Amino acid sequence: MGLLGFVRNGNQGWGRKGMVLGGCVAALGMVPSAALATPGSGVSGTVLATGTSAGTMKVKAKGVTDVVVRTITIAPGGSTGWHHHPGQLIAVVQKGTLSRTLDDCSVETTTAGQSFIEPSGAKHRHIGRNLGSEPVVLYVTYMLPAGSPLSVDADAPACAAGE
Repeated sequence: MGLLGFVRNGNQGWGRKGMVLGGCVAALGMVPSAALATPGSGVSGTVLATGTSAGTMKVKAKGVTDVVVRTITIAPGGSTGWHHHPGQLIAVVQKGTLSRTLDDCSVETTTAGQSFIEPSGAKHRHIGRNLGSEPVVLYVTYMLPAGSPLSVDADAPACAAGE
């Protein structure tokens, strides 16, 4: 039974729905999908590093924000010293293993191909160390209040006195 027979037999609801659906499908076939797109030219990009977070990442910025992208290399046995950041940063470990001791003296280890966020403020002081035998290479994106330094030196917490 064809569509018209279906409509003639009193099943007009399905007949009308079928015609509407068929009309929508036909209309979609006539829409130019790429006609309005403009081709790019003279543009290239290089992925410097990719990393996967251990969980959900929340990024916040208030007011005018300086965004700085930086490569950091920490030699074997090297350390960043205790510090904090005036704004959040997102980091990707491109090479090596970074050991970060946090304000509560817990240690987070991040290996090549992983990423993390460092929150802003003095209560989030930390130190980054390269305890391995190869350099640690980080790609870091800072989101700082306009005019702020990349980091601020900080005293080690009391729990780190025996380092």
